[in-house]
Amino acid sequence: MKAVVISVIVVLAMVQLMVKPGQAINCGQVDASLAPCLTYLRQGGTPPPLCCNGVRTITGMATTPEDKKAACQCVKDAASHQTSLNDDAAKTLPQKCGVKMDIPISPTTDCNAIKDYEK
Repeated sequence: MKAVVISVIVVLAMVQLMVKPGQAINCGQVDASLAPCLTYLRQGGTPPPLCCNGVRTITGMATTPEDKKAACQCVKDAASHQTSLNDDAAKTLPQKCGVKMDIPISPTTDCNAIKDYEK
């Protein structure tokens, strides 16, 4: 059992070293975080708890201006692939989740205009 615990700690330490501070967010992370929101983003209503957790995850990952712009570009790309995106649902998602996130979910967002936001 002790060997298993030590192995897990070593693996976690290696993962920490592989991720550089300030490294840009990748779109796979953002897509996975927003995947539970797809039904809400198409139909509106109330976002499910897993969706709101995903919005919080994106906000937590986007801690630097570079991360925020990278996350914005990923969200913009994902939104451009959704043909039936409900604009009102997309605009109100962060508010309905109780999260301050200044990354609009829209295929027309200017990611260079994204400002820092407070968590």
